[in-house]
This record gives sequence, structure tokens and C-alpha cells, in this order.
Amino acid sequence: MRVTYAAVLCAILGLRAAAMPAAGVAAPAGRAAAVGQDQDTAARTGRARARNEPERSVQVQMRNVAFHVDSTIVLDLQYARGRLRRVSPEHPPYLDDKRSFVLELDTARIGISGPALSRLLNRYTFAYPGSPLKSLTVTVEHGRIRQRGRMRGISFDVLGDLSLTPQGDLRLHPTTVKAVGLKVGGLMNFFGVHLQKLVNTDRAKGVRIQRDDFLLSPTKLLPPPAVEGRVGRVEVNDSEIVQTFQPPPGRKIEPLTPPLPKADHYMFFRGGVLRFGKLTMDDTDLMIEDADPRDPFDFWLDRYNEQLVAGTSRNTKDHGLIVEMPDFKAVGAKRESGER
Repeated sequence: MRVTYAAVLCAILGLRAAAMPAAGVAAPAGRAAAVGQDQDTAARTGRARARNEPERSVQVQMRNVAFHVDSTIVLDLQYARGRLRRVSPEHPPYLDDKRSFVLELDTARIGISGPALSRLLNRYTFAYPGSPLKSLTVTVEHGRIRQRGRMRGISFDVLGDLSLTPQGDLRLHPTTVKAVGLKVGGLMNFFGVHLQKLVNTDRAKGVRIQRDDFLLSPTKLLPPPAVEGRVGRVEVNDSEIVQTFQPPPGRKIEPLTPPLPKADHYMFFRGGVLRFGKLTMDDTDLMIEDADPRDPFDFWLDRYNEQLVAGTSRNTKDHGLIVEMPDFKAVGAKRESGER
């Protein structure tokens, strides 16, 4: 049975009986309701601090999610286990505000394709005024990384090896360099100065230069929401760069058990306080399942409400909520065709 967005909201409100108005009393609407929820959350946080009890984070587990950074940059999130840590102690994670939380990854396996990495570098990393690097393209070729682009108006073509530093950064070391079609001994010889003198690493977030090597921070390269975690292994396959996040030594993170244990394409949020839309969910128990499991769950946080409206939902016996969402690309295709 198809459930409207309003019905989804009512189902979630049922989980917050303590926040419901008494019979005959009109419920506050819009921003007033959200302010009241913020005050409730702040009061709970204050009481927890007074008892010297830390406010719980929202635990999260994802599997087989095509996670949008923007409209065309998509990460291949094969598996992730971590938590949403609130940025402000007074406000819980709010899905409508990507700067309200940090995604802390304990264990994860995340891939990024050459085209996606190219767009990430061009749109975010080297998009600052005066950047010497333009029109970058990254391709994966037989386990190696090829970078093409323009530096100060001169075309270059770099083929290099990708490795992992002890700090968890990706090191791209050039082994073959061509400039305007001519082989040169190294970028230093070609440009006459070290790369670090050309690239403003204060503005190119997530990038460091050591001699002719590029060092990329897998988490700092990304725009909000902020991501934290340590990459313990990197591999280059035929189509993408795959990063494996690992917890600190001696720390073991148990997997979560979603209400649909056989599901293979989902996002599951458990515990703590989570806000989305005008609502706040206490002791969060929210599973978002892919409506079409034939391919990875195509999800875009910026437009999640469109996917929510187009989906269906049901409550669990434990008062949790399961939402079945269509892929974002399916929702976008319907919108462009004028379907409802």
C-alpha cells in the first residue's frame, strides 16, 4: 500500500508520544514545533551532562549504497559502519543540515571511479581562484593512475603509482610525465619549481605536496557532511580506487542487526536522537531500504525528501520505522517526465 509523506510523518510522531499535545490542545506547527523539539533535546543533553552521562551518538550501518556527493559525483559505498556525531552538543544530527553532524567511520569499504574523482578535484579541491591546475581527468589503467590536465596553461599527462602512507593518505607518485607531448624527467624539471610552490594547499583542501608527489586525504577531499576515519588499505581495480577504513588497533566494532536482516541494499540508523524534516526521533530505529535491489541504492542526501515522498513505509513491532525508497535516478526521471 502506498503511504503519503504525511502518513510517514504521523507514523514517526507516534514514536514521540511524550511530545504529543494533550487532547483538545492544538499542536504547534512549522518552525515552532522544531524549536520545541530543539528545547527538549537541549534539556535532555543538559540532564545527561549533569549526571555525567554522555549523550549517545546515532549508530549507522550502510550496505551497497551509491552515495551522492552532488548530482554527478557518486561514491560506491559497499559497506560502512560508524556513527553520526553531533557538531553542537545542543543539537542532534539533522539530515537537512549536512554541517550538523560528522560521519565517523570505524569500518568501511568505499570505491570512487576515475570520472567521479576527476569531478571532485575540479569542482571542490582545485576550484579556488588562481589555481594552477585546470581540466583534470583521472583514469584507472591496469592498476595505475593516469592524470591529465593543464597547469598554468600547459598540458600534461602523468602516469603514476598509488600507495598508502602510514597516516592513511593516498600517495600518487609519478613515474612517467609528459608535457605538451614530450617526456620530461619530472614535474620539478618541467615547471622549474616544486609543486608545493604552485598549489595553494591552504585552499586546496585535502591535498598536500611532497616534492613531485600528490598526497590526497580521502576524508578531507569531500564536501559536507564531514567524514572522519582512517584508511588502512587501498587497492586499484579495473574501474575504481577502493579504500578500506579500519578502526584503531584493539578496537572492535560490532555490526548492527537491521530489522530486515536479509536486506542487502540499505541504510540503518539506530540509537541516539536524529532529526529530519520537522521531526525528531528518539532512540532512533530507522531503516531505509532500496525499493529496487537489482542495483546499488542510489541515494542523495540533498534530495532525500523527494525519495521519501515517493516511497512507502511501515512500523515495526518495536516501534521502529522501515522506509522503502526508490533510487534517486528513478525519482528524477519521473520528475523530468512530469509523472507523479
